[in-house]
Amino acid sequence: MNDIRLLAAAALLAATSVAFASSGDATAGKKKSAPCAACHGAEGVSASPDFPNLAGQYADYLETALKHYKNGKRKNPIMAEQVKGLSQKDMLDLAAYFSSQRALAVKN
Repeated sequence: MNDIRLLAAAALLAATSVAFASSGDATAGKKKSAPCAACHGAEGVSASPDFPNLAGQYADYLETALKHYKNGKRKNPIMAEQVKGLSQKDMLDLAAYFSSQRALAVKN
């Protein structure tokens, strides 16, 4: 019985560590988002239809998009240049910040 409890505790600790390791800091992300504001708006709401809104997007989607721009799976020379110096932590922080912002509401 003690082995089962020990195994369950180890599994819980491992899952918790992964969850904390994969989350970003929205406050840090806000500080890192200044270069993004030129195209995507200061809070992630673009003033132009040429650039997507980032506010309110899912954090995992934003993180994946940034990774794909960095590794070349997504092709955009402007974004490739913007993300080339970002660390994994930077991408998590930016994703946390933009996902925490209010998205535009659509009127019916």
